[in-house]
Amino acid sequence: MNHNFESMIKDFESFNITLSDKQIEQFDKYYELLVDWNNKINLTAITEFDEVCKLHFVDSVSAANYFDFSKENLSLVDVGTGAGFPGIVLKIVFPNLHVTLLDSLQKRIYFLDTVIDELGLNETGSIKTVHGRAEDHSDIKKGKLREQFDIAVSRAVARFSILCEYDLPYVKEGGHFIAYKGDKGNEEISEAKNAIFLLGGKVNSVNEFCLPGSDIQRTICIIDKVQKTSSKYPRKAGTPQKNPL
Repeated sequence: MNHNFESMIKDFESFNITLSDKQIEQFDKYYELLVDWNNKINLTAITEFDEVCKLHFVDSVSAANYFDFSKENLSLVDVGTGAGFPGIVLKIVFPNLHVTLLDSLQKRIYFLDTVIDELGLNETGSIKTVHGRAEDHSDIKKGKLREQFDIAVSRAVARFSILCEYDLPYVKEGGHFIAYKGDKGNEEISEAKNAIFLLGGKVNSVNEFCLPGSDIQRTICIIDKVQKTSSKYPRKAGTPQKNPL
């Protein structure tokens, strides 16, 4: 192992998560791949080891403080996964998850496929990548992934009203949309009330906290899918961002 994960291990323990030696090795390899590939394609502006641990790894797993990802056979889609946050991190920590990583940039998909292979993540159950825009794979006519998942997650992708139209169409009735937001999560939820209702959602909880050992404010917003999403949504690619619900 090339790095000292002692601080991150303590942060994870504050979420009642104990990492195995294998998981720590996977995070070590993940970090090395992230930095290496970041020299070729733009994955993250954060590359210093301690910051990656806190702002990417710990942040990605923070939702586990408010939602039980350990249940068997849970299916999860990470919409706009980027460099794999939070989807890859959640898969490392909860190998029981069946994870789909969705991103619009093919170069990032190549990176994610490399991470999956080199970390051996498929050995513990299904994880796959899907290339395309969020609006396309949940479209009522051609979207094969529409309402196929127990959980949809997104982190640092868009404002909440836009995220709802990206994510809720992927969630089964009775499932959940979990959004990772900054310090204005409550404000964004208020703005998105109409979008949440129109897309079949209902606010479950809005959880404000600071990342362990820091004053970095975060919000985990959990939306329950209480009814099927109308066939009108999502609108065609690009529309949610230009004209949020």
